[in-house]
Amino acid sequence: MVGELLKRISDFLARMPGLPIIVAIGLVALNFVLQFLPGWPVVGWLARTHLFLHIGLILGFLGVLLGDAL
Repeated sequence: MVGELLKRISDFLARMPGLPIIVAIGLVALNFVLQFLPGWPVVGWLARTHLFLHIGLILGFLGVLLGDAL
């Protein structure tokens, strides 16, 4: 089951190798927008921790590595 899931993900990313990088850019842009929103509890926490920025950077680096490997 896990092998089949990995094969399907690999086939999908082979067709669209730039998708993780595009999603990463979107997450970094979302983090930038969160900085300007009012300090509601969840939005304020996301803005202070820069969660989407960190996830976007990790996803972007993995996307570059996967794009080169596939």
